[in-house]
Amino acid sequence: MSIAQGDEPTAKPAARGTFAALYYRNYRTFWYGNAVSFTGDWLDQVALNWLVISTTGNPAMLGLVNLGRGLPMVFFTILGGAVADRVDRRRLLLWTQLAAMLVATALALTVAFLDASIWVLLALATARGIVTAFNLPARHALMYHLVPHEAMGSAVALNSITVNMAKIAGPLAAAGIIAGFGITVCFIVNAASFILVMAMTMLLDLPRHTAPARQQRLVSTMVEGVDYLRRDRVMLMLVAVALVPTFFCLPYLQFLAVFAAQVFHAGPEGLGIMTALAAGGSICGGLLAAWLQRESRTGRMMLIFMGVFGLSLVAFAFAPSIHVGLPLLFCAGAMQLAYNSSNTAILQLRVDDAYRGRVLSTLFMTRGLMPVGTALMAVVATVIGPRWALGSMSLIVVVFTAALWLFAPALRRLKV
Repeated sequence: MSIAQGDEPTAKPAARGTFAALYYRNYRTFWYGNAVSFTGDWLDQVALNWLVISTTGNPAMLGLVNLGRGLPMVFFTILGGAVADRVDRRRLLLWTQLAAMLVATALALTVAFLDASIWVLLALATARGIVTAFNLPARHALMYHLVPHEAMGSAVALNSITVNMAKIAGPLAAAGIIAGFGITVCFIVNAASFILVMAMTMLLDLPRHTAPARQQRLVSTMVEGVDYLRRDRVMLMLVAVALVPTFFCLPYLQFLAVFAAQVFHAGPEGLGIMTALAAGGSICGGLLAAWLQRESRTGRMMLIFMGVFGLSLVAFAFAPSIHVGLPLLFCAGAMQLAYNSSNTAILQLRVDDAYRGRVLSTLFMTRGLMPVGTALMAVVATVIGPRWALGSMSLIVVVFTAALWLFAPALRRLKV
């Protein structure tokens, strides 16, 4: 592939490795914007969660608001991916960032000057979820044009690391701002952050995107994307590798509160330590995937990462104490991000650019699937207990990995 005008055609030897993608100006600019955007997302999410629980005192309302933010990712991401394949992706990214800023501004004004009822908050959270469903496919489809083929693994891993660093920085910033200045300031800061994010997007030096699907009807564009996946069995399996562990395993992050309170009896301090270790493991897993470079972009390594992720959670579920569970939790966080980075990098490099937005959009359905998976895990836990709930659902991913290894040799031998 060609690099956008203004970037160096090849990386110097010193620039290769874990941070190779940062050598390219376009990706650096994109990465800085993402860092601000992801941190603002978590700042907004934590502040909104605190607002809901502090004003209603009802955990069910908290779940409802988060479901309103997550479910649009299930229903609209395929549409968002189809749109990303029909229009200029940077322009779509700018318009969705502007829409997100307007939603954030409306939330700030509502909290500051109006009665922020639960139904208004639910409506604004849902609107933000819909905007995100169009923003993410455009954002990730654009990444392919920012770095050369050999730096894609580094680009994807560094982007994933940024997401997990934001999970730490955003909540910490929210806690400090709420304590020092009030919750309204969180929403104001998030709304203002979009100005910088849009400025970073406008600074990208990219060729104009040409979309051959533009002349088709939107429904035809979506159907064509589904047909493309159906015809390519390996591509379909790669999408399944993204979705299955997200549904069955990733709810463990929300379930850490249950383990802290009911299993390990570790209190809020234990919950904080477990959450921090999972996030720290994720950062290390992203660095590992970036460091491995070409080796991480193989089906074999991706399946190994995914299998160890599932096994780590099975072991954590039955750990006799929190002290035994903590290193297992760190390993689970590392392997989750390592497998996810490998999967995304392989998809980015394998998919035809004309279908990029539609195929990558299927990955973002995970944001809607995770709340559903969390609900299933909660139901199972009420029947057989939290240990068996997490352990049995994680074991499904281990079995799924073994089945792919044994019966899908094309995926195991895949290299890009």
